[in-house]
Amino acid sequence: MNSLIYDSPFGLLQIITKDEKLVSLKLVDALPVDDAFSPPDDIAFETANQLKQYFEKTRIDFDLPISFGNASPFQIAVWESLKRIPYGETVSYSELAHMAGSDKAFRAVGNANRNNPIAIVIPCHRCIAKNGNLHGYFYGLEKKKFLLDLEQLR
Repeated sequence: MNSLIYDSPFGLLQIITKDEKLVSLKLVDALPVDDAFSPPDDIAFETANQLKQYFEKTRIDFDLPISFGNASPFQIAVWESLKRIPYGETVSYSELAHMAGSDKAFRAVGNANRNNPIAIVIPCHRCIAKNGNLHGYFYGLEKKKFLLDLEQLR
């Protein structure tokens, strides 16, 4: 696997790729010190470039090859549904469950969002409570609000 750290306005993001596909994008507290990763590949650099454009508000969609690894079919359905939520829009957990083909599985949708391995690119931050309030985000509601504000939603 390959790794690149991108210092973004969101914080330090670790981009992990494997076989020329993005497999993980996560917020990290500090620069990793282990040597478990190979140097960045082209997809890691392209991911950083597209993230830079996103934070500069010149990109609204990501165009990257993604691998979900050993995810369940339901998780993949949820994550693919998240990718279809347009920039600047939100959906409720129940709406996302419907989009993923399981109308009553809104709690399972929340769990799939919590386990989303590719933050921002798979925009789980666009999923909010039915009443319009911010609810649940792996990195905290302040980070969720940051991304929604970036997309000029609030």
